[in-house]
Amino acid sequence: MAHLQLTALAGGRDDEMEEVSLLGPYGDAAEGPPGEVDEEAGMRRVQVRVTGMTCSACTGAVEAAVSARRGVRSVAVSLLQNRARVVFDPALAKDEDIVEAIEDAGFEAEILPDSAVSQPKSQKALSGQFRIGGMTCAACVNSVEGILKKLPGVKRAVVALATSLGEVEYDPTAISKDEIVQAIEDAGFEAALLQSSEQDKALLGLTGLHTERDVDLLHGILKKTEGLWQFDVNSAHTEVEITFDPEVVGLRSIVDTIEMESSGRLKAHVQNPYVRSASNDAHESSKMLHLLRSSLFLSIPVFFMRMVCPHIPFLNSFLLMHCGPFRIGGLLKWMLVSIVQFVIGKKFYVAAYRALRHGSTNMDVLVVLGTTASYVYSVCALLYGAFTGFHPPMYFETSAMIITFVLFGKYLEVLAKGRTSDAIKKLVELVPATAILLLKYKDGKYDGEKEIDALLIHPGDVLKVLPGSKIPADGVVTWGKSHVDESMVTGESLPISKEVSSSVIGGTMNLHGILHIQAAKVGSGTVLSQIISLVETAQMSKAPIQKFADYVAGIFVPIVITLSFLTFCTWFVCGSLGAYPNSWVSETSNCFVFSLMFSISVVVIACPCALGLATPTAVMVATGVGANHGVLVKGGDALERAQNVKYIIFDKTGTLTQGKATVTTTKVFSGMDVGDFLTLVASAEASSEHPLAKAILDYAFHFHFFGKFPSSKDDIKKRKEDVFSQWLLEVTDFSALPGKGVQCWINGKKILVGNRTLISENGVNIPEEAESFLVDMELNAKTGILVAYDGDFIGLVGVTDPLKREAAVVIEGLKKMGVYPVMVTGDNWRTALAVAKEVGIEDVRAEVMPAGKADVIRSFQKDGSVVAMVGDGINDSPALAAADVGMAIGAGTDIAIEAADYVLVRNNLEDVITAIDLSRKTFSRIRWNYFFAMAYNIVAIPVAAGALFPFTGLQMPPWLAGACMAFSSVSVVCSSLLLRRYRKPRLTTVLQITVE
Repeated sequence: MAHLQLTALAGGRDDEMEEVSLLGPYGDAAEGPPGEVDEEAGMRRVQVRVTGMTCSACTGAVEAAVSARRGVRSVAVSLLQNRARVVFDPALAKDEDIVEAIEDAGFEAEILPDSAVSQPKSQKALSGQFRIGGMTCAACVNSVEGILKKLPGVKRAVVALATSLGEVEYDPTAISKDEIVQAIEDAGFEAALLQSSEQDKALLGLTGLHTERDVDLLHGILKKTEGLWQFDVNSAHTEVEITFDPEVVGLRSIVDTIEMESSGRLKAHVQNPYVRSASNDAHESSKMLHLLRSSLFLSIPVFFMRMVCPHIPFLNSFLLMHCGPFRIGGLLKWMLVSIVQFVIGKKFYVAAYRALRHGSTNMDVLVVLGTTASYVYSVCALLYGAFTGFHPPMYFETSAMIITFVLFGKYLEVLAKGRTSDAIKKLVELVPATAILLLKYKDGKYDGEKEIDALLIHPGDVLKVLPGSKIPADGVVTWGKSHVDESMVTGESLPISKEVSSSVIGGTMNLHGILHIQAAKVGSGTVLSQIISLVETAQMSKAPIQKFADYVAGIFVPIVITLSFLTFCTWFVCGSLGAYPNSWVSETSNCFVFSLMFSISVVVIACPCALGLATPTAVMVATGVGANHGVLVKGGDALERAQNVKYIIFDKTGTLTQGKATVTTTKVFSGMDVGDFLTLVASAEASSEHPLAKAILDYAFHFHFFGKFPSSKDDIKKRKEDVFSQWLLEVTDFSALPGKGVQCWINGKKILVGNRTLISENGVNIPEEAESFLVDMELNAKTGILVAYDGDFIGLVGVTDPLKREAAVVIEGLKKMGVYPVMVTGDNWRTALAVAKEVGIEDVRAEVMPAGKADVIRSFQKDGSVVAMVGDGINDSPALAAADVGMAIGAGTDIAIEAADYVLVRNNLEDVITAIDLSRKTFSRIRWNYFFAMAYNIVAIPVAAGALFPFTGLQMPPWLAGACMAFSSVSVVCSSLLLRRYRKPRLTTVLQITVE
C-alpha cells in the first residue's frame, strides 16, 4: 500500500509548499512563544485554567505531564496567567484527557469555554456506509451498534442484519474511517468502507497496474496533477483512493490525465460502490458455498460409517479392525471430524470467542457449545475404548452434521437475503454504464463525440442519447424530439413526449428519436440516485417493532444455555435415581450420554437468528417493492405508523386538484379598461411565487399578445422574456402576505390583490354587486381574487383549479379501508365546501393559514389517533412534519418532500391507497414472521429436551436439531420474500365494485 500526502506542513523550508488558511485569523500565531511552529490542520487547540502552580517547577511539571499524553503536539504553560495552551490531535486525545493529566500532576484544571484561541475550520459530520461481515443474529447487531456508539466522534450508528451494512455518522476530526473499521474488526467481525458522504473523494479502479514500475509511474502522474490533495494506492486490489478539489480539477480530467500521461499503459475508471457491494455479496456467497462443500465432503463418509456400514458385513468388519489400540472406524471418524470441527468450523470458534470477549452472546456460541460437547465426549469415548477395551458409543457424526447443516442454512440465508435487495440492484442497473459526450469547437460547434464512463459526466455536459438507449443523467433536452419511457422511475406507464426545453430523468429509456441533452444533475444529485438513497435509508432504519426482537436476542442465548444445563441435570438425576426405566437407555449407552444428547439438542436447535431477521428482511423487501410502484418510504418507523392511519388530511391545491390554475372570469367594477385592469393585476403578481399568481400572469399575457407570436415553443419563450419587461408596470415595496395575497405600490398608489381578509383589513368596501358575483363563483368551486387600487375596489378575477380525475374514487376507497378523509385549505369556505362535496369529503377546514394546518393535525392527534397528511407545497411542510405520516406528492417542492415520510413519485392519489395497503401487508407479514420464529423455539426446544420422549419415545438427535435450526432462519427470510409478489390494490376491489 503506497500513500502520499500532497501538502507539506507549514513551517518548513521556503521552497516547500505551504498550507495556509485564507479565511482563518492571522493573529493567532503571534500568541505563542517565539519560534513556535504552526500546527497542521485538524489539530484542536484549547486553553486550560491551571490552579495551584507556585513556581517554574510547577509549570515544568504540568508541561511534562501533558506532553506525555498520546496525541499532544505542543503545550505552553503561563505561571502568571495560570493558563496552559495545548494543541493536540482530537483523534487520539480528548479534552478530558488533558484535564486528567494536569490533575494527576497534582493541580486543578478547567477547560475554558470562552477560549480566545481559534479552532480549525470545523468539518461537517460525515456519513459512512460500512460492510460488516460475520453477523448472524440480532445480538450481533446490538453488539456492533453498542461498540460503534461508544467510539469518540461517532454521533449515530445504525446496523442492518439483512443487508450486512452499517451506517455511521461521525466527526472526521475526532475519528477516522480506518479506526471505525478497526473497532468493528476488534469486535469479531469483518468490516470495510463502501462509500462516504465526502464529495471530494473517489475510488478509481486501474488496469495495467502490474509492477512496481507501474506504481511509480502512477505516483509521478498523480503528484503533478493540480488540485489533487492526496492519494492512496492499493496495488494489491489495483485501486487508488483520491482526494481532490472539485473546484480545481474534475474527476474526468484526472482519469484522462492518467491515461494520457502513461501513454495508454494505465487506464482508470470510477468504482461504482453498488457494483463493488454486489461483488462482495457474490464473494461471501462463494466463500460460504466452498465451506459447505468441504464440510459435506468430509461429513458424508462419517454419516455413512455410522448409519450404513453396520448393515454391510464386510465394511463393518473392516471398521472394527484395530490399528494399534484404536478401531479403524473410530480413528477415521476422529480424523475427518477434526478437520470439520477445527478447520471448517474455525469461523464459529473465532466469532464466539470475540462475542464472549465483549460480553455478548450469539448463535455462534450455541453452535460451538453443542458441537464441542459432542466432539469432546466422542474423543473421550474413543480414548476410553482404546485403553479399557470397552467401547462406548461415539457421536462424531453429530458435530460434523451440525456444522454442515448450519453452513447449509447460512448459505441459503445469504442467497435469500441477497434477493431482498433486488429492488436496489434493479434501480442501480437502470443507469447506463457509458454515455456519448459531444465535443465542442471553440466557437461552440460540435466537433465530434466520445464515449465516456457515465460516472464521469459533469453538469453542463451535452450528451447524445440514441433511440433505444437509456438517458445517462438528469438534464434538459437541447435538440431533437422523442418519447421517453419513465415507468421504471416514476411508475407512469405511458411514454412521455420530449422536445427542446423538456426535462429528462437519468435511467429512463429513450424510445424513438435522437436527443441531445444538457446534464443538469449528476451523481448523487440525480432523481434516480435520490430514490436509491431513500430506499437504502429506509432499509437501514429500524421499525419500532424490532425493539422486541433486540430485547429477546439479548437474553436468548443465556436462557437457552440455562435450559440446556437444566435438561442435562434433570435427565441425569432422574436416571441416577431410577425415575425412568433402564430400557429407555440403549445397551451401548449410559445415563450420562443419554442426558448429554438431550442437552446438546437443546443448545443446537434454538435459533435467535430467525427473530433478528423477522423485521429487517420484511422492511427491506417492502421498501423495494414500494419503490417499484412509485411509493418511496423513508424508514421502517414510517412504514409501521402508516398501517394504523385513522385520519388522512388532504391539502386542496395541487393535491386534490391538478395544481394548474386557470383564469375563467374577469370582472371590472370601475371605469377601468379590462386590458389596463389585467396589466395592473399582472404587474402586482409578477413577483409572487403562488400558483394563482402564475395563472393570472399567463392570462394577462395572452390577453394582450395572443396571435402575435410564432408557433415555435422556444421562440415564444424568448419573445415572452423580451416583452415582459416592456408591458408590465414598475412595482415598488412588494410584499407577499401568506394566506392573504400581495400588496405593493404602482404609480405611487397602493394596490392589493388577494382574498376578502386582505381587502377588509385594509378598510376597502366591497360593493354588493361584487359580493354577489363572488359568492356565485365560490359556490361553483372557483376562487375569487379581489383587487383594490388606491383604496377603492376595482374588480375581481375568477380562478379555477380542476380536480384530479382519480380524487373522488380515492376518497371513497379510503373510506372503505376505514380511513377518515379531511380537507384543509387556505381557500374560502364556499370554494372549499364545493370542492369537498365534489370529491366526497365531509370534514372540511377552510381559511386555514399554513401554520394552522399543523394545529389542525394536532387536534386530531389528541386522542392518540394516527394522522397522515398529503401535501405538495412549501406551505404544507409544517403540517407534513407534524403529522404521524407525511406523504409528499412527487411533483411537489423539494422542501415538502424533505419533510415527508412517504414520497409519491407519480403525483397520483391512488398511491396513497398503495402506501397504506403496503404498510398493512408488510406488518401482517412481520407479525407472521415473529409468530413462526417464536412458535419454532417454543415448540422445538421442549421437543429437543425430550418432553415427548416419555409418551412417544421420540428423541431428536443433535444432528437433526442442527438441521431444524438451519432451516428456521431461512424460512423467515423466505416468508419475507413473499412480499415481492405484492400487487397494488385495484380500486374496483377496494370499492367492492363488480365489473361485468
